[in-house]
Amino acid sequence: MTRYCVFAGSSTGARPEYAEAARRLGETLARRGHGVVYGGGSVGLMGVLADAALAAGGEVIGVIPRGLATRELAHAGLTRLHVVGSMHERKALMASLVGGFVALPGGLGTLEETLEMLTWSQLGIHSKPVGLVNVAGYYDDLLRLLTRAVDEGFLRRDHLRLFVAAATPDGVLDAFARWQPPALARAWLGPAQS
Repeated sequence: MTRYCVFAGSSTGARPEYAEAARRLGETLARRGHGVVYGGGSVGLMGVLADAALAAGGEVIGVIPRGLATRELAHAGLTRLHVVGSMHERKALMASLVGGFVALPGGLGTLEETLEMLTWSQLGIHSKPVGLVNVAGYYDDLLRLLTRAVDEGFLRRDHLRLFVAAATPDGVLDAFARWQPPALARAWLGPAQS
């Protein structure tokens, strides 16, 4: 079974479409026979995702730092819950358990985790797909920023192929089925080549 790591907000956000996308992603992953690895929370989009995957009969593994678990944010009904010492341990364990990463809408934590996984891919630390569920255009500005980074010489154009973006969870997972890791130039010094 392939598991996917899902980064998602600890809030449900301002639009009902965000929670619907989290629910749909959880159900779809379970229906397709994929496991879910996520931040272990019971609240926000994280909780919606986990509850939906569990209700659909899926495997859901949570990874949560001790400090967050003790604040009673940990989901009590998961297939398995790993309690770790730090955010760094959390990301390393999550990455080791999965075949790819999916970002739902979220705040700073979601953005940081997603960008770190893209950076790891850029550096060759992993060659797993990263997908953005761009529901209601949530990630449009990030996509524009990454394109601008190419235009301004801070990112190579082929690095834009490290991830996929789609408006729906099904769109992201369908793109993962076709995704191949790009062959990247590993020259890091000097100006970026677009």
